[in-house]
Amino acid sequence: MTEPDWVEHVIWWQIYPLGFLGAYPADPAPTPDEHRIRRIVDWLDYAVELGTSGLALGPVFASRSHGYDTTDHFRLDPRLGDDADFDHLVTQAQNRGLRILLDGVFNHVGTDFPRYRDAAGGGDTSWFQMREENFLTFEGHDGLIALDHGHAEVIDYTVDVMCHWLGRGVDGWRLDAAYVVPEVFWAQVLPRVRRQFPQAWFVGEVIHGDYSAYVRATGFDSVTQYELWKAIWSSLNDANFHELDWTLARHNQFLDTFVPMTFIGNHDVTRIASMLANPDHVEHALAILLTTGGTPSVYAGDEAAYRGIKEERFGGDDAVRPEFGSPHEGVGEHGQQVFRAHQHLIGLRRRHPWLRTARTTPLHVTNHGYVYATQNGDNALVVALNVGSEAMRVSLPELGFAAAEVVAGSGAPGLEVLIDAVIPAHGWLVLVPR
Repeated sequence: MTEPDWVEHVIWWQIYPLGFLGAYPADPAPTPDEHRIRRIVDWLDYAVELGTSGLALGPVFASRSHGYDTTDHFRLDPRLGDDADFDHLVTQAQNRGLRILLDGVFNHVGTDFPRYRDAAGGGDTSWFQMREENFLTFEGHDGLIALDHGHAEVIDYTVDVMCHWLGRGVDGWRLDAAYVVPEVFWAQVLPRVRRQFPQAWFVGEVIHGDYSAYVRATGFDSVTQYELWKAIWSSLNDANFHELDWTLARHNQFLDTFVPMTFIGNHDVTRIASMLANPDHVEHALAILLTTGGTPSVYAGDEAAYRGIKEERFGGDDAVRPEFGSPHEGVGEHGQQVFRAHQHLIGLRRRHPWLRTARTTPLHVTNHGYVYATQNGDNALVVALNVGSEAMRVSLPELGFAAAEVVAGSGAPGLEVLIDAVIPAHGWLVLVPR
């Protein structure tokens, strides 16, 4: 299967709209005449300034609470605005060359979903998974009612929803909780959507397992690379680059089948600035993200060193899904530094689009130090990471290179390195080998 050509160059900036716009949690809830989704337009130039080329939106469809309890897939959540507001956002994004990815929940629906209300009242239950007289739910959440994915009308409904919004100008779908939906369901849905919209892109939320086999069975273009996310922060915190090295070897194997969606933060996990024990290592995580194969996604706020811890309780996501004011508001010097690092590394990524399908090769691995080459054909970069308290010296000839130029990191860009590269304590470098 061939992905759309435009995906080769996309770098997503992810927003969770209900939180970003202060629409949830909120008491009282906003009304449509507040047109809150139009506020995202005020951030589009910021997304461009950052260097991203796509806007990945969290749930925007009518729901009761957090957006993943959908009540009407064909209607914008009234807390965000109305149809005209959504169309305005799409138009303004397109005017800036920004693609749009929507978040679709087709594993389950909310308790206000009309067919569920009818079924719960004694009507037709055929759209839902049942055990005896009980409706099955998603992971025990009473407000999330599991759909029956073997039902022909559920398949038709999903196709209709996807095509409706693709026809409104969006470019693709992130498919929530894809890992619990039968693979055959997606294999039935996606070809029908692609026949109408061959340039659409589909990424499934998958946490663990055999990613490649899942892509082959479902027809997804991509899945979320949680293994790499975990290895990045864990290796940096534990000073154990052997874990990252092992994971990148597995990541290379995935790239033989598909290009994963890579990230170091999203709306479901603790922010990277809070996850890492040493705030200096945020840039290390970002360097790994943007120099390895994948379709990268940056979660809004991470580029300015926002903090937030996810907790396993009611409301436990709120800290990682805050309301945003205006661009750069309240961002201190450290946040500005992290923003500039994002700009520089995203710029590097966009100048080297071959990185999207690049494979990595370890050159030097210790607990505290990791040097790898990231290559695609004749193109190559060398990335050196140091989480130790002492400088790390790397002999380029011993790694197979006569010299290299520093293009990013804890060194002066443009410096010609003839023999040795010195990576400062808790520093990092990206080099172009000569």
